Amino acid sequence: MQRKSFHIITLGCKVNQYESEALRQAWLKAGHRELTSPLGADLILINSCAITSKAISDLRAVSRRARRLAPRGEILVTGCAAEAFPHELSPLPVDALVPQRKKTTLLRRLDADEPANDFRNHDDPEGVVHNSDDPEVVVHNHDDQEGAVQATAFPDFSISDYGRSRAVLKIHDGCSQHCTYCIVPSGRGPSVSRPWPAVLAEAGRLANAGFREIILNGVNLRQYGSDLPGKPDFWDLLTRLTDAFAPEWGGGGQEERQALRFRISSLEPGQLNLKALDTLAKSRLVAPHLHLSLQSGSVSILRKMGRRHYNVRILPDFSDSLKQIWPKFALGADFIVGFPGETENDFTDTLELCAQLPLTYAHVFPYSRRPGTTAAKLPGQVSQEVKKERAARLRELISRKKQEFLQGQLQLDRVWVIPEEGKKGRGINEFYSACRFGGTDFPQGKNILPARPVAVEKETLLVQL
Repeated sequence: MQRKSFHIITLGCKVNQYESEALRQAWLKAGHRELTSPLGADLILINSCAITSKAISDLRAVSRRARRLAPRGEILVTGCAAEAFPHELSPLPVDALVPQRKKTTLLRRLDADEPANDFRNHDDPEGVVHNSDDPEVVVHNHDDQEGAVQATAFPDFSISDYGRSRAVLKIHDGCSQHCTYCIVPSGRGPSVSRPWPAVLAEAGRLANAGFREIILNGVNLRQYGSDLPGKPDFWDLLTRLTDAFAPEWGGGGQEERQALRFRISSLEPGQLNLKALDTLAKSRLVAPHLHLSLQSGSVSILRKMGRRHYNVRILPDFSDSLKQIWPKFALGADFIVGFPGETENDFTDTLELCAQLPLTYAHVFPYSRRPGTTAAKLPGQVSQEVKKERAARLRELISRKKQEFLQGQLQLDRVWVIPEEGKKGRGINEFYSACRFGGTDFPQGKNILPARPVAVEKETLLVQL
């Protein structure tokens, strides 16, 4: 087998980052060589995103740059954009598009010496052909949906290391919600869950590799377990993780330097119930931080978005209850502003909800019209100027709340910080706050370190060991 050099470029979410890491580890294990840039690489893989129009623009720019740097290299584009928009991407200066449903074939791509055009224009009405000898793989049967990828099993990706100091562990893929604005079901197909034994096994590998923060990540954690025997939900999985790891790692970052913490990536508001409170109260391993896929504070807009499955009005009361478990915690959220039909009153509802919630940061996205989605055809499309103005107002509110939260951490005796790989003197604490170590002797490695908060520098907490 010919050894090859490769370079991977990852765009988009943490799920993509995880899958890129799985490919990277598989190729390194096979003896291939990773390069830090496309320059001179035999193969350049671009793992794409399709969530916004900017994601497609970024893909075009990245592919053109890769071609300039590697005129003779083979360039493959995979991921959601390659699945959802193959015709739109056909002019790209790349050798092939590998759709998301065939991304797992790339695990053996460098060993197979297949010509690039084997992937282009390949019809596969049966979806992914997935053969596995792994006894933990569960085969799922889903009814095919128009415009969606058909899933057969949880994608055969796994990792035992990670290229950063905080590891991502993927537990779920796809989405069956079909929100009216979202292209994800067309890019990743219906919901499919990773069986809990595989999740626990990978968490164990990562903990044994020295990682002290593991981020539990998936496309839609509300749908976790609906396709598994017994239909366990996300909170059931978190209980299993607590039961498995608490005996050895029970300090949870609060008592022991070597303790382990799990961070929950993103939840839907509908998951915030009594079971959630009970599970979080019993776990000493979960970082005091929740992130919500909230999108809007307007009931009317949420209905137009196809998100009738939760009531945003319960969130202030849930936050108050959570303070009984976590006296201090981080709360982030995603918002879309300027959705079709959004009036000033609708946007005011979002501002008022944000004012009531103890938000510590938020990701604010002006609505991006995605071809093939229901929302793209809705009346009342909001102008770019209005979307930009509303996004700025919401970000200003969130920025003030973030500053209040950072200032509040100065009252703490200590926070627990994990140094960030490749960012000298920087780290992330349990509250998902960016930290900078004072002094000149900067810590390295993956340990959770106790540090004293001493000042706030813009949006960063200055800490000292």
